[in-house]
Amino acid sequence: MKNFITLIALALMPAAALAETVAPPPPKWSLAIHGGAGTLNRDAMTPEKRAAYEAALQVALDAGAKVLAEGGSAMDAVKAAIIPMEDSPLFNAGRGAVFTWDGTNELDSSIMDGRDRSAGAVAGVKTVRNPILLADKVRTASPHVMLMGTGAEQFAAEQGFAVTPPEYFATPARREALERMKAEQLSALDVDHKFGTVGAVALDQNGNLAAGTSTGGMTGKRWGRVGDAPVIGAGTYADNRACAVSATGWGEYFIRVGVAHEICARLRAVGEFKAVAEDVSDEIPAEVGMDEAQYIADAVMADVAGLGGDGGVILVTPDGRAIFSFNTSGMNRGRATSAGVNEVAIFGDEDKASATPDH
Repeated sequence: MKNFITLIALALMPAAALAETVAPPPPKWSLAIHGGAGTLNRDAMTPEKRAAYEAALQVALDAGAKVLAEGGSAMDAVKAAIIPMEDSPLFNAGRGAVFTWDGTNELDSSIMDGRDRSAGAVAGVKTVRNPILLADKVRTASPHVMLMGTGAEQFAAEQGFAVTPPEYFATPARREALERMKAEQLSALDVDHKFGTVGAVALDQNGNLAAGTSTGGMTGKRWGRVGDAPVIGAGTYADNRACAVSATGWGEYFIRVGVAHEICARLRAVGEFKAVAEDVSDEIPAEVGMDEAQYIADAVMADVAGLGGDGGVILVTPDGRAIFSFNTSGMNRGRATSAGVNEVAIFGDEDKASATPDH
């Protein structure tokens, strides 16, 4: 009887008063990170090594999630998540970057703001501790999208970046990989086993998206080789109308497919199709459903595999879905949402929680 009386009272209540009684849903935010995809062997993963990677991923995830939970921007969250991974020797970015054939560490990075599709990138820098910050400075303080090599370092100095000595980036494990590659005439894939590129994608409480990626490239790379990580549209892309994507993998194939932009373009097309279908009251085909983002990401990664490449992507959609897709045995990854999802994973069967931040 009490519930019946309550329903009658609500029915008789003026619309304006009723609106005031219905609290708006809390704002959504969502974050996904990666620390490289590749051939990961469970049997070779010691408990100590696994714990170290999971801890490093959690630190990065928590740093980005804190920004978003406190109402910060997606751009700031992406940078906050990537910086700890650039500072960790576990990942192939910043400190811990792989060595080139000539025994140097050359760093690539990019970042993109989904609000206006402004972007910045750097390639082949050797003296910048956190390349993701320099990429963002290219975006905000220069008329360009990408700077490379000595020019990028000159720009960094003019913008007040400290010069980081080469020995900061070098680690014994990465040097041993180069030496073994040369001694045994191996390929980069034989010694790397996985791609330790790092990245983050985010949706903030204002509905804005951002993406960023940072890497040291491939062991033994020559002739100023640049992969997909600093290439807007290949390794990084963000568009509020579609999604934010960061990639990790065999860069040459990701460039050829244009992976990050390809995923966003397909998602945007699906969204536009849905809008038109609703306007004309047409029935939307069954295959275009709530999992279209996962389907599209998987389809694009299958295209990469079809050409002979491997790796993975992370993406966040405007409705807050945090999604992974990879065609390797594992990908260091994590995601957190305003709904309470907070997880890190390494191998392909370890995702435990829903990716959608429903309230």
